[in-house]
This record gives sequence, structure tokens and C-alpha cells, in this order.
Amino acid sequence: MTAELVRGQNHTLPQTRLEIRVSAGTPVVAGATLGDERGTVRGVEWIAHPGSPQLPGLEVSQQAAADHRLAVDLEALPAGAHRVTVLLALPVGAGGPARFGAVPAPFVAVTGLDGAEIATFTLTGLDAESAVSALELYRRQDAWKVRAVGQGYAGGLAEMLADQGVADATGLAGSIQEAVTRGLVRSVAPPPRTQGGDRVRHATGAAGHRPPTPPAPEPPEPLADPAGTPQPHTAPGPAADGPVSYAHPRRQHAAPPSPPPTAPAAQPGQAAQPVAGDAGGWSMDERLYNQIWGMFEDLARAVAAYRSAVDFAESRMDQEIDRALSDPRNRIGGAGDRAREGARTKRDELTSRAREVLDRDLAQLAAESAVVEPALPAAYAGWGNPVWHAHRVPMEIPMALRVGDLHLPERTDLRVPLLVRLPLERGIWVDSGRTASEAAALLDTGRLRRLAMETAVAHAARLLAVYPPGEFAVHVIDPAGAAAAPLAPLVDAGVLAGPPAAGPGGVASVLAHLTRRVDLVQMAVRAGAADSLPPDLDTAEQLLVVNDFPHGFDDRAVTQLRYLADEGPAVGVHLLMVADREEASAYGPVLDPLWRSLLRITQVADSHLADPWVGHAWTYEPLAVPPGSRVLEQVLTAVAAARRAIGR
Repeated sequence: MTAELVRGQNHTLPQTRLEIRVSAGTPVVAGATLGDERGTVRGVEWIAHPGSPQLPGLEVSQQAAADHRLAVDLEALPAGAHRVTVLLALPVGAGGPARFGAVPAPFVAVTGLDGAEIATFTLTGLDAESAVSALELYRRQDAWKVRAVGQGYAGGLAEMLADQGVADATGLAGSIQEAVTRGLVRSVAPPPRTQGGDRVRHATGAAGHRPPTPPAPEPPEPLADPAGTPQPHTAPGPAADGPVSYAHPRRQHAAPPSPPPTAPAAQPGQAAQPVAGDAGGWSMDERLYNQIWGMFEDLARAVAAYRSAVDFAESRMDQEIDRALSDPRNRIGGAGDRAREGARTKRDELTSRAREVLDRDLAQLAAESAVVEPALPAAYAGWGNPVWHAHRVPMEIPMALRVGDLHLPERTDLRVPLLVRLPLERGIWVDSGRTASEAAALLDTGRLRRLAMETAVAHAARLLAVYPPGEFAVHVIDPAGAAAAPLAPLVDAGVLAGPPAAGPGGVASVLAHLTRRVDLVQMAVRAGAADSLPPDLDTAEQLLVVNDFPHGFDDRAVTQLRYLADEGPAVGVHLLMVADREEASAYGPVLDPLWRSLLRITQVADSHLADPWVGHAWTYEPLAVPPGSRVLEQVLTAVAAARRAIGR
């Protein structure tokens, strides 16, 4: 499995004979340096570049080219070499671009000799830099690893070599550039591009930024409770010195029957203006769905790159201070203080530059969000969107349903909709307990439980509103009758399949009814006899809303509930549970599979959703009906009227 790295991330190398493949949209110079345990380059004999392309265990290209293949044999490196750093630089005086910000983001892949990718890294966020340390292979406790670096240098190749401790870095950089400009060998033309702007990805998968995605991708739910189970990609830049486009055209997933909307042409020096629906798809809803998923990727990777850059800056500062103080002479007098101050200055400069890149990316995402939100259909929109006031019950099921918003602390006002695919593939658990969030700390237990049930009611209403009339039914179990007030909108509109079930008898009756439905549909499907179902069986999708679990549930009822959670979604029976896990602790590990099978959301903002892709803890924000608005009642009234019109 290929590891897609972000700045600062590392990955263990399973073998020592490797190829490093570089793909750029313009000719670049590729080289490599060897470093000792401290990363110091001992001399020019430890540097491979176009003028001297071979070292023991290392060979680089002899030309400036758009594509490179560097051969590495880690076991054949010179004694004392513990690090291999891959360097990229733009040729000087060749008439090409002078900064990486004016070209597509370079892509680097570490592969085996068979071409299978081990790790990849896209060098995003570069601007005025003309040279960059792309990645490094390093030895740690007798094992080799690869780390994504992405450290750029506005001072070019000379500054980059000097940073690695090379003596006469300026002279060496000049000789390298001179060898390139003399035309030792010709440059290779940039690879062809697809209609969407991506480089053509070869059979080895090393030439593109990301592998192609299917027409309607199912986003891997990046959301998991850390306590249980459960990039931004860079838009292709223009040729030569034009501005980098942030319109995200790489979100094309398949060629739709009609082209998606296109952004207005960007003025010189400005990013392209975002438009709603600029992703691929066969319908506007699918394009918006793919665009929202792309925005999530963008935000995740932009923040991951920033955090990695900050970590790298801190690590580099510590290394420089340790290196300076390892010399006893620097511990006396002001030499040590000057070394510390210099290291901190470099750290602050790197952090500041990383923040500038992050702010630029977040500003573009905020502009895109401002365009996308008003264009969303009801299923993807929040309750405050005017689309709900003109909502009509649809005649077909949408692709997905919005169940909340996600944001990160770097910019809390930039929200990305959390969409789940329809029909639901797993149930939902609204945690009514007290979480560790600040919002929960301000509310008492009773208020938290009421908010949890109101959240569940709002989700049930949204599901009823986006399904065609008669194709979705809602059952409610409220053992103690404690949720009468939050359930009032559903009860008053008459959209429930029956009165809320109360007491042990009511709980047993509803669970038996839904369990029977699951059994009958499963048997009919397995036997290929769907037309033999009993005439009294409701073939609509079923949602069971359970309040205050496990109160009112005996062992048999708990077993039935687990059965519905496991087997129900495949045959159209879904759970929406409102529960405090602490109150069910008496059941011990028996209920652990139940909690893990459900998507956990909260009644107030809480940072409990983990993203295993880049390690973020996303803050989930529940959808709230605007204060004083009666949009929920209006929507349920429309649902009831549509049902009456078809005799349901």
C-alpha cells in the first residue's frame, strides 16, 4: 500500500534498492547529497549532481528534465553515510520559470525496482523558492526510512547547499548550473496532460499527483471516535510564470455528459474564482458532493502541511542548538547564546512562511465555501439555507445527507459539510452524555439530553424530507416517555409510523416488528423471491429512533437491537440512537460492537472525530435550526401533505 506523505511525515522502507521518481511540469535539476549522523555533508565527494552524477550506491540524472529517475542502493553507500537528501532546483538562465510558485507542484515517488510505489509526496505550498529539499532517506536504529521534507530556499541552490554545511556552496552551485546551461544533455518535455489538467499517470502510478477516482467516490469516512473504532490537492499551475490556479480542476472524477461550470478566467496575478459544481459528476448534485469532498481533502492537507512545517522548524531548531552546544567552546561566552538566537530566528522565519501559505490556502477555501453553500440542494444544506423554505418532497433519493459540519482550530469559521451517503450504510449515535468540550461544560445534564434528542429529531426530519413520499418510515422508542417535547414536531405532523413506544411492552413490540422485517427480507433476497414477501410488510426504508438507551431494555431487547445494527442497514432498517455510553457501562464489553457499528455525533460542538488519514481531530458541529425559525415544522408539514397525496 502506497503511503501518501505530507511534510514531516515518515515511512519505513521495506527494501534498500530503490528508485526515486520525480515528475514536474517544467525541467528541473535533480541531485542528492549524503549526510552523516548529524546530516552534515562531508564534502563535494558526497554530492551527486548533473556534473558528477554517480556516487557509490547513488546515481542521478545528467540533465535538467521534467521527469527524473534516481537510483539508490542504500547498502552500497559510503561508510558513515546515514542520510540521502534529494534536491530539486530550477535551472538558471534557461529562459524558464524562476520560482516554484509559477509551476505545478513537483511530485516525488519512492518505488521499488519493480516500479511499485512505496511512498509519494507532492511538494505543495512553494512560492518564491527556486530550490527545494524534497525528501530524505535516513537510517534509524538499523532501519531505513523516508521523510517528506519540502523545505524550499528562495536563495536557490547555493542557499540550500550552504544549509547542509557544504563549503563554497556558491561556487559549487554555480558549477552545477553552468553544466546544465551548457547543455550537457537536452531537457525532457513535460508529460502530456489530461483534459482535467492532471499529468498522465503511467502504469507504475508515479507520474500523477493522485490516482484516478471513480465517478461517484465513496469517501472513506475520515471520522472515527479515537476512543473506539470508529490532500488539499494542489491545482495545476499554468505554464511558465503565470499565477497558480486554486480552482481545484483536479477534482474531475469522470467525464460527465455535460461539462461542469467553469470558473471565470483569472486576471494576471490573481487566483481563479471558484464556482459551485466544478468537480466531476453526472449531475449537479454529484458534482457538488465531489466538490465538498475535495474541499475536505484540501483543508485536511493544508493544515497537515502547516503543522508538519511547524514541527520540522521546531525539530531543526533543536538540532541546530544541540549541534552548536556539542562543542564545549561554545558553552562559554556568548557563542552559545548567539547559536540559540540564530536557531530561533530560523524557526520563526520558517513558521511564518508556513503560516502565510496556510492563510493563502484557507482564504481560497473560504471563497469556495462562500460560493458553494448557497448552491447546495436541500439534502446538503443547513437549516438556515433558504432552499428549505421552498423545499418540495423529491421523487428520487439524493446521493447523500448532511448531518453536521467539520472544522479545524486553525480557522474555526471555515466549515466543511459532513455528508453521509444514502441509503445509510451504518446507524447514527447521538451521544447524550457529557463530553470534554467547552460547550458541554456550560450545560447541565438535563439540557444535554434534551439537545441530543432534538438533534435526533432534526436528523429524522431531514431523512423524511429528502426521501420520496412513502419510501421512508420512522419508528420511535421512548421507554420512559421523557422525550415528549422534542418529539412534538414529528408527532404533531403525523409523520411517524406509529405512536412513540413506551414501557417494556412497547419496546418489545417495535423491536419484534423490525426484527421480523429484517428476517423476511433477508430470506427473500437469499432465495431470489422478493415477490413472495407478505403483503403487510412495508418495503420502505425504516428508521428506528431510540431514546435514553438502555433504560427499558432487557437482555433480549439488547440482543435484538444489536441484530438490527449489524444486519439492518443491508435490508433498509437503520438505527438512530440517543444514549449516554456511561449509563450502559453495566453491560460491559457486550455493547462494544454496537457502539463501534454506529457513527457517533454529539449534541454540541466537540472535537471527537478522528481522521486516520492525516491524524487531525476534527470538531463536529451539529446542524441547528435558527432561533425562532419554524422551518422544521414547515418541512414536516410538506412531508405529511405529500404522503396524503399518495394515500399513505
